[in-house]
Amino acid sequence: MNFISTLKSVAAAFFGVQSDKNRARDLQDGKLSHFIIISIIAVFIFIAVLVTVVSLIIP
Repeated sequence: MNFISTLKSVAAAFFGVQSDKNRARDLQDGKLSHFIIISIIAVFIFIAVLVTVVSLIIP
């Protein structure tokens, strides 16, 4: 799997729309370390966006 495929899989799983077929493909072809690293980065980005939106709404 390349970086873009791993990123798409993490994004789909993050939003809960990952299909069983893609999940099985990820378990066979993907590297766990890549999924962990991209997932951690995605969580930090999500938290940063939430903090930014809240700080803009609440002065």
